[in-house]
Amino acid sequence: MRFSRYDEFVKPLSEELDWPSAEPLYRVKAGMFKGLGHPWRVRVLEILVARGETPVAVLLEETGLDPSHLSQHLAVLRRYGLVIAERRASFVYYRLAFPEVADLLRVARRLLIRTLSTASERLEDVTALPSIDSE
Repeated sequence: MRFSRYDEFVKPLSEELDWPSAEPLYRVKAGMFKGLGHPWRVRVLEILVARGETPVAVLLEETGLDPSHLSQHLAVLRRYGLVIAERRASFVYYRLAFPEVADLLRVARRLLIRTLSTASERLEDVTALPSIDSE
């Protein structure tokens, strides 16, 4: 199965995670990572890890996104089964669907820190190189 656009892959997925059965699992997993592959979606997940169940109004305030943009990002997170939405009266609350989502973000942060620290160590090595300035 080949999709020409990312949203053609996401759109057929139901909120019950009706993944395309013909897709190999590694492709399904890659699709999930694509769903995580936007900075605002990662930020929304980080907010949910820190605050727990959170109303949309707070997510709007903390991200500064327009309501339509936040709605689109939340829809992708729902379709991949990473968050759960619950309507109570006139408010919609979001929470992580699984504690493993928080674990994934923690691992990603540790990896980021290690990558950045390695890069800064290499930057220090550059200062020890002989000068190549022509002055």
